[in-house]
Amino acid sequence: MESAGQDTLAEAMDRLWVRFLPQLEERVAALESAATALAQGTLVPAQREQASEVAHKLAGVLGTFGLDEGTSLARETELAYSGDHHADSAAAARLSQIASQLRAMVAGRK
Repeated sequence: MESAGQDTLAEAMDRLWVRFLPQLEERVAALESAATALAQGTLVPAQREQASEVAHKLAGVLGTFGLDEGTSLARETELAYSGDHHADSAAAARLSQIASQLRAMVAGRK
């Protein structure tokens, strides 16, 4: 009996994932774009703010779907973009790496 309920919940979560997948991919793309701009020294304040907001939203959604590592990475990204400080090349490389990891997690959940 309990297994049937778990199956139904898993199926519902899978349907939700498929429904929101395009939005998740757009959010990851925004983080990739921000990381590239940061590395090139062209990141503007509006893009930094957007990256922070997108990372915040990703943290919540990924946690909902059981991707706890993705939540941790998205939170790290959110914090990195939420400050006014100028990031160095190591920070830009880390944010690029995180965006790639998030891309792989989202693609792997399909």
